[in-house]
Amino acid sequence: MVATAVPVVQAVGLTKAFKDFWHRQRVLAVDRLDLDIHANEVFGLLGPNGSGKTTTIKMLLGLLYPTRGRIGVFGRPPTDVAVKARIGYLPEESYLYRFLNARETLDFYGRLFRIPRPERRRRVDQLLEMVGLAGEARRRIGEYSKGMARRIGLAQALINDPALLILDEPTTGLDPIGTREIKDLILFLNREKRKTILLCSHLLADVEDVCQRVTVLYGGRRQAMGDIRELLSQRDLTQITTERLEPSTIEEIRRLIERLEGKSVLSVTAPSDKLESFFLRIVREARQARLRTSGAASGGQIADFLASGSAEGEALIASLVTASTRPAPAGTTPETPAPPPEEPAREVIDELVAGARRSAEGSPPEESPAPQAAEADTGVIDDLVRRAQERRAPGE
Repeated sequence: MVATAVPVVQAVGLTKAFKDFWHRQRVLAVDRLDLDIHANEVFGLLGPNGSGKTTTIKMLLGLLYPTRGRIGVFGRPPTDVAVKARIGYLPEESYLYRFLNARETLDFYGRLFRIPRPERRRRVDQLLEMVGLAGEARRRIGEYSKGMARRIGLAQALINDPALLILDEPTTGLDPIGTREIKDLILFLNREKRKTILLCSHLLADVEDVCQRVTVLYGGRRQAMGDIRELLSQRDLTQITTERLEPSTIEEIRRLIERLEGKSVLSVTAPSDKLESFFLRIVREARQARLRTSGAASGGQIADFLASGSAEGEALIASLVTASTRPAPAGTTPETPAPPPEEPAREVIDELVAGARRSAEGSPPEESPAPQAAEADTGVIDDLVRRAQERRAPGE
């Protein structure tokens, strides 16, 4: 991976000390941390509880000021409002308004980013479908389980289509299906949308699956940093995988290695599947058998505004901005769309009236070009006919 001239996130000598009432240093949360996160990579921030991960994230977001050192996000201070508009953040705990429902929550965050109303509605619908909450969109957030709260929290972090996505424990409270969907989404946003993602998680298997580089913190200091494959590789061992061999062949290979290399074979085992893969396969088979479940629904397809190309997205935003600057029709506001024309409804009423008169006169009805999708309510039709006749009676 080729690093860009200016990293998306850069910290030099970053230090944060918390002090007591008398300004005495109480806790040194982050100690001289150097950090570079390049564009278009998934970067993992690891460490045990109290190692300084959350404090570092809060300084990246401009929520905390560093005691010493400097920090830049997109080459600017993290307190810059323009920088914040390009960041999506999922905190460790989803602090959402518990009396709003999911749709209202996403609409609220969309308003904070000043997303035009038609585009905001489109994104809300797509995000709810993507995180599997379309069927629970009218429930209050306070009634959600922790896993459902994480799903809606992820949706709000994506409402502004951010260039930098910061995820703090994104899979906490999710079942294995939801965890796999979150990891697939992270990989999609990185590989297809070329987004930069900072992932902080205690679930090391999740980090191993999606991150390209990681740093390990302990006591506020960086203990290790580098490419995850290089950090995990055991260079003093060699692994060979073949199709199943007979015991006699394995014994012959063992003797050959000892004779040619002077080294011994440490173990010969059959490779095993991951528990996650096994679990997902069992669930997939159960779904194919159409077994009923009352659990959360699986996420849907990726939202179009996340899956579309950057040029298409810019063109869409430009068209929405142009539309918002046009003068609104009389009696409407920029936030209120103009009422639809009433001509189709008038044509339907006139047709119903004409049909009723033909029936009264004994004339055969005109053939309809296509069958009706559903039977009409005759009571409603009779009421429409009666009202139309009353309006026309004075002039006849």
